Amino acid sequence: MLKRFIAYYKPHRRMFYLDMAASMLISLIGMVYPIVTNLMLKDLIPNRNYRAVIIAGVCVLALYIARLLLRYFVQYYGHMIGVGMQAQMRRDLFAHLQKLPFAFYDEHETGKIMTRMTSDLFDVSELAHHGPENIIISSVMLIGSFIYLCTINVWLTLIIFCCVPILVSVAIYFRKKMRAAFTERRKETAVINGALESSISGIRVTKAFTNSEKEKEKFERGNSAFVRACRAAYKAMAQFFSGTSFITDIFNVIILIAGGLFLYDGKIDFAEYSTFIVSVNLFISPITTLINFVESYQNGVTGFSRFLEILDEKPEEDAPGAVDIGKVEGKIELDDVEFSYNNSEEVLHGVSLTVEKGEVLALVGASGGGKTTICHLIPRFADVTGGAIRIDGKDIRSVTMESLRRNIGIVQQDVFLFGGTIRENILYGRLNATDDEVIEAAKRANLHDWIMTLEHGYDTEIGERGVKISGGQKQRISIARVFLKDPAILILDEATSALDNATEIYIQKALDELCRGRTTIVVAHRLSTIRNATQIAVIDGGKVAELGTHEELIKQNGIYASLYSLQFRESDR
Repeated sequence: MLKRFIAYYKPHRRMFYLDMAASMLISLIGMVYPIVTNLMLKDLIPNRNYRAVIIAGVCVLALYIARLLLRYFVQYYGHMIGVGMQAQMRRDLFAHLQKLPFAFYDEHETGKIMTRMTSDLFDVSELAHHGPENIIISSVMLIGSFIYLCTINVWLTLIIFCCVPILVSVAIYFRKKMRAAFTERRKETAVINGALESSISGIRVTKAFTNSEKEKEKFERGNSAFVRACRAAYKAMAQFFSGTSFITDIFNVIILIAGGLFLYDGKIDFAEYSTFIVSVNLFISPITTLINFVESYQNGVTGFSRFLEILDEKPEEDAPGAVDIGKVEGKIELDDVEFSYNNSEEVLHGVSLTVEKGEVLALVGASGGGKTTICHLIPRFADVTGGAIRIDGKDIRSVTMESLRRNIGIVQQDVFLFGGTIRENILYGRLNATDDEVIEAAKRANLHDWIMTLEHGYDTEIGERGVKISGGQKQRISIARVFLKDPAILILDEATSALDNATEIYIQKALDELCRGRTTIVVAHRLSTIRNATQIAVIDGGKVAELGTHEELIKQNGIYASLYSLQFRESDR
């Protein structure tokens, strides 16, 4: 882990070295004051060399001004190093998230992922800046002050130094407790962020069902767990800091007593005793700094570990030797396809289907039968666990996922639109499209006339996930997006099931235009919309129970005929 952390310093090496050099100078300047104090008390003041006293004071002032500038440099540029590293980590994490399979997002809440990218990485950047700086400054001051104190009185210095192992032992003991407690606090922070993200995203559902109290109750459970985790974490921290602070206080008691005895015995004079009292703070201060640094270190290490957890998740990968499939014709073959999630019970059992170029295959059946799973397997959102899927005769596992998905357009029931303008969301179909192509796509989706009634036209902001527009308008934007992409294969996963009848008829016209000339797979809830499909497959229990045209399946008087008859009776009520 340390090697991977250090790797993020490489782009900032030059500034890092300057930062460390500045930190070193700050440490050395900090040691000047007790040296000058000793010189004044032992030589300049007793000999009444007032001119030298003034010169020494001015020199110390000049050094302090230099230290002021050095501290500014360290605080500003040192933090910018941390920010740069944080930005690169976030960049790497975001890029990796784009490569992770759907299964990862099924198992991880959005709020928890966001916590890893924000607060966790902030703590990592603080460690990146303060870690080396604190270690260098504290080490130089610790070693330098120890050597200087030895020049005053070796035995008195050794007496104080003997307390250091006690301090280190106490710090190590409580540090272990802190690490476990702060790790737990991290987990609870992620949980509460996840709950908050879910609750805010679903606020309209909450209000519609007047379940605010229930949401408060759910939030309070997470909030209480967070408070308990914080209580344990801060209890461990309080034990750590109070225990270590007590040990450092003992240092002062020892120097007061031992130094007084040495002075009384004549082993040191008053000037040396005074200098020693001033200088011993140089010895204690870096130890205290290192102790205080433990919290930052703990937060940073925990945050970096959580960052690596996601970065080490296995991404989607093309098979060795995978090729670009190019522009496909659109023939799809499912050959004895089997599929299960995480080696659990099989969802699909030996599904075999063939869709010729330009044909329309409709998938119908009860919920949970495997229709949507088939739709996810074709663009390789998941991989088959048995059998094969071929497009134009090529096993889709032998081609790159990017080239495969480039040839497939998907319109789903749950339309996702990004915050931004109508134009930006349509352009998502093909980012380098011209304005004329965007307008043409909107026209083919029966969207252009409505857009032109808006004050800002195509530059109208639609809000987060399109909250400012209707469901039908969102669906037409998603259709325009696919028109712009112009894929050879089209997947419609219950694209109109969430719409009212009037809107559905309007959207269906756009979908009929979209399907023209493309190989299309339709998952349909309303069977009346797929009567003209080239073939209809009834998926039941993960198998193809029936296959044929609408007329053929009606004549079979099986599952499809029963479903159609039921819907027909319901529509007549």
